[in-house]
Amino acid sequence: MSTLTEIANTLVSNRRGVLAADESIGTMSSRLEGVGVKATDENRRVYRELIVTTPDLAESISGIILADDTMRQKLSDGRSFPDALADMGILAGIKVDTGAKPLAGAPGEKVTEGLDGLRERVAEYVSLGATFAKWRAVITISKGQPTERAVRANVHALARYAGLCQEGGLVPIVEPEVLMDGDHSLAQCQQVTRAVLRTLFDELDLMQVKLDGIVLKPNMVVAGKDCPEQPGVEEVAQTTVDTLRDTVPSSVPGIAFLSGGQSPETATRHLGAMQNCGELPWELTYSFGRALVGPALETWRGEEGKWKDAQRALSVRAVANAAAR
Repeated sequence: MSTLTEIANTLVSNRRGVLAADESIGTMSSRLEGVGVKATDENRRVYRELIVTTPDLAESISGIILADDTMRQKLSDGRSFPDALADMGILAGIKVDTGAKPLAGAPGEKVTEGLDGLRERVAEYVSLGATFAKWRAVITISKGQPTERAVRANVHALARYAGLCQEGGLVPIVEPEVLMDGDHSLAQCQQVTRAVLRTLFDELDLMQVKLDGIVLKPNMVVAGKDCPEQPGVEEVAQTTVDTLRDTVPSSVPGIAFLSGGQSPETATRHLGAMQNCGELPWELTYSFGRALVGPALETWRGEEGKWKDAQRALSVRAVANAAAR
């Protein structure tokens, strides 16, 4: 059986990235309805089968993060989703958090929940074929935020999650997302991202999480989407890399960026520009969701005759991101 370090390295190596197909039932239903597809269990299953059976996907994608319902469903040929991914040479991952909820005493801020019963759920997901997991924390920038309370609550939960995953045999993808919602500047995003990452690695150390057996999934350092001064691609890339150099230990195998609401093309340009920012101790790759599968969903729209066109749309985005590395 592969070690945690081997799995973590597999997820970030050979120019490949991780596809996030772990939307909750509510989120996936909204996206289906947004393109005119009825939000049923079967349509959610069919859409995700379209994604995982895209020809040659394994050349650009190392792992796919699944939601709980998908982990338990089967493809039309009778194989489970984890078994189908294994046949393609792609690792199966699982989202294990239960979502961000309001943080007590911190109006407007949230903490991600899901630690209760996690040890038992990890054991079950391993038995179903999962090799890695994901937990997302969300940090908001606005007047007086984030508070230290929100940052510490979220990174504490991330560290406990990571420890439980490693104990149970799953590689944890550790995702502290500083949201791009708002009008904050690039400099403000850098300041908050740096503080969040420093606090995170302090907490991971306290929980004795093995850093060579994790994948970090942070935001890129960007200005808020409502900021009137938007930095260029090279400035975002250099600021992001500088922030990571200040905060991320070299023992971490790789950093798989989330797209965080950027357009598919913009996220890819930023990823590509980072490869030109000098020698780095970790792999820089991608773990995109909507930036990878959004074009496929828009193309498919529930039409059987558009299946192959939708898969081509996904393949184009996956190949573009692999090429950007």
